[in-house]
Amino acid sequence: MNEVGIVGYGSHIPKYRIQVEEIAKVWGKEANAIKRGLIVNEKSVPGPDEDTATISVEAARRALVRANIDPQKIGAIYVGSESHPYAVKPTSGIVGEAICATPDFTAADLEFACKAGTAGIQMCMGLVGSGMIEYGLAVGSDTAQGAPGDALEYTAAAGGAAYIIGNKKSEMLAKFNGTYSFTTDTPDFWRREHEHYPKHGGRFTGEPAYFKHVLNAAKGMFEKMGTTPADYDYCVFHQPNGKFYINAAKKLGFNQEQWKYGLLTPYLGNTYSGAVPLGLSNILDHAKAGDRIFAVSYGSGAGSDAFDITVTDNIAGAAEKAITTETLLAHKKYIDYAVYMKYREKIRM
Repeated sequence: MNEVGIVGYGSHIPKYRIQVEEIAKVWGKEANAIKRGLIVNEKSVPGPDEDTATISVEAARRALVRANIDPQKIGAIYVGSESHPYAVKPTSGIVGEAICATPDFTAADLEFACKAGTAGIQMCMGLVGSGMIEYGLAVGSDTAQGAPGDALEYTAAAGGAAYIIGNKKSEMLAKFNGTYSFTTDTPDFWRREHEHYPKHGGRFTGEPAYFKHVLNAAKGMFEKMGTTPADYDYCVFHQPNGKFYINAAKKLGFNQEQWKYGLLTPYLGNTYSGAVPLGLSNILDHAKAGDRIFAVSYGSGAGSDAFDITVTDNIAGAAEKAITTETLLAHKKYIDYAVYMKYREKIRM
């Protein structure tokens, strides 16, 4: 693979939060049991003027600040999400216009449940690595849906992160050493046309879905690179909840020092396509030159994308150029269930 890497990254998280206790109170559930079972305390909620497009734009603008490149040099924009604001009208075009990248770029909206964002990164890696474009922008962003009273309501959150991919060593904050994907037809989670909320297979979403794909993608990446967990300083996995994330990390042989910066779910919830991109952004905010990162996404349906990444000397000072993911997490305002229902337009007449 020709050398390509991350030249800029940025994240965005809406400021509104709702706690597990607030949701559980409405449905007569035991909040502490839910928190222990999911390892989730609260989740982000998009405001009435926020959606996947606005989150993507904010993240992309911060990525541009860190990259310090002319947006007119971006040759491809991909936005991965399962909550695009339009059924027919590309979010990627909106993002391109907002960051002044139009009109000379190719664009597409991607869908693969929660791994559409990492699929966009792979596409940009290929286009940049082949020399077809100079830079590519990949965004993973979602305003996830969960039906009132469903287990997903405790975790389905909002947020996203953007990555600018390039091939100039002098600009790379981190380089990709390799990528590997594992994909099957596994119907663990789905939403049909005209349905407001997704359906899921309950416990079936665990072993035969999430763990099968994440663990096999990870093992495939280890085999491809000739590495073990001990070769990495940090790791990040898809995080539908904190429990799955930690169990996957432990099964593979990673420890808490390696996974701690990537795990955002306890105070953010599951941002779907934004989950691994956001976790990776927090790792990059803390990383130093030479650190090696292992990342594995997961998308229901089902598939996983794995990445082996090495941080370069250019990372020094990069985090301070734009707002960090930890700062966004700390900037929050709690709302009650009624306001949450209003903001998420769950009151349907």
